[in-house]
Parts: sequence; C-alpha cells; structure tokens
Amino acid sequence: MLTLFKSKPLLAEQEQQWLVDTFIWAAENFDLDFFTKHSQVILPTVEFFPDSVSSIEEMASKVFARVKQYAGMNEWPVTLVAPQQLQPQVFPHFEFSQHLRGEECHLIVPASHTINVSFNPNQINQPQDLVASFAGTLATILIHHVGVLPPGGKEYLPQATDALACFLGFGVMMSNTVYQFKGGCGSCYNPYANREAALSETHTVFMHALVSYFKQDKHSKKHLKPHLRGQFKKAQKEIKALINQSANPLLLAFSPEQAS
Repeated sequence: MLTLFKSKPLLAEQEQQWLVDTFIWAAENFDLDFFTKHSQVILPTVEFFPDSVSSIEEMASKVFARVKQYAGMNEWPVTLVAPQQLQPQVFPHFEFSQHLRGEECHLIVPASHTINVSFNPNQINQPQDLVASFAGTLATILIHHVGVLPPGGKEYLPQATDALACFLGFGVMMSNTVYQFKGGCGSCYNPYANREAALSETHTVFMHALVSYFKQDKHSKKHLKPHLRGQFKKAQKEIKALINQSANPLLLAFSPEQAS
C-alpha cells in the first residue's frame, strides 16, 4: 500500500543518469577549476545585465559581452557580427595554456581568424532567449574546440550543448526558454524569437538543479517560470539523494555536503 503514495521520479533513471554523466563530462573537459572557483548561476536581473542600450545592435553587443564574460571566455577569438555579415567559415586552430576559461586562460597559439557569431533580431524583445541562444552558441564552440564527444556520442551533441550551457551558469534562462507560451495576445507572440531547444523543460531544469547544487545556489528558483519551480524543488531533493549514494569521486569531491 505504501507504494501508492510514493511520488513519481522527475525523470526516468536512464535519463537522470545521462544528465549526471553529462555534467561529469562537462566538469572533466571544460575547466572544472573555473567552474568550482568562479562560475556563477546567472540570473535575468539588472545586477547581471545592467547595461542601458539605445539600439538592437547595441543590445545584442552588450548582452553577448556579458554572456561571454560570465562563461569565462573573454580570451576566446569569438566576435559578434550583424546577421547580414555572417558568412560560412572554417573553424580556426588555436591553443590555450593550461586553463580554458577565466583570467588564467591565455592563447599560446593565436587563431588565424576570429569565429564570427551572430544573433536573432527577433529576440531583442525576449532577452532571456537572446542570453540562452548566446550561451548555446558558446557551448557549441567549446565542444568543437575540445573535440570530446558527450555521453552517448555524436547523436547527443544537441542535448549536450544545452546541458553545457547550463553548466556555464545559464540554466535559468535555458529552462525558461525551452518553450514559450503563446498567452492570450496573439499579436504579442513571435515564434521566430524562440530559441531551438534540444532538451525538454524537465531535463533542462534537472541539469540546472544539478549545477545549482554544486554552486550552493539559493536564489535562482524564484527566477524560474512558476510552473518550473516545483520541478526544480523536486530535482533538488532527488539530486541530493543521488549524490549521497554516488561512488563517483568527482561528484563526491565537490559536493557541498562532503566539504562540510
């Protein structure tokens, strides 16, 4: 009888394990030191995005600069260009010293040319989509540069890109922009402004909760869409139990509970 009152897990065990394995893949390949010491859980607030702008181009430029900074990729040869200036390009070869991200990241082999990225002008009025899209773009560049496939291989690259964007600290915006409700005003809804998500809302929220656990985040829940907050809370409980039962040395070493 007691089994009747057990709550259903947020995700199937296999799906949950893939997200945990992908978190470990991200930690092992995309500068765990920066994640541990400097990564923040980025919120859609004026504290994180304080810039005032007067044009579409200026907003895109300012937001991109903030996203690049928070991702720890200021040293990377990535440049924002206007949509009409974006042309097919070959990914350049370049090399870093020991660290991939942050102030200790230094190019030792400069790129022959910059990696040009652009933006969707339709997202200017949906800034969380703009932030999430930039985060996904930087995650894609990171994966391409490092060249290590995620758990599941090439087939799972789109999902791993979304997961890595959460690992970079942008889980709130990634979760909030998986699906945009049309609402009651048809003229206010612009489907062309929505980013293309590879992970579902639940998977993205779980990944964000996993990052939040290690960053001891106490503030992001209230910035999630209302219908996602319950999923986040449930993910937190499941992740805490999962980490406590884990034998993975990386998860245990950086667990806040183990540190205390």
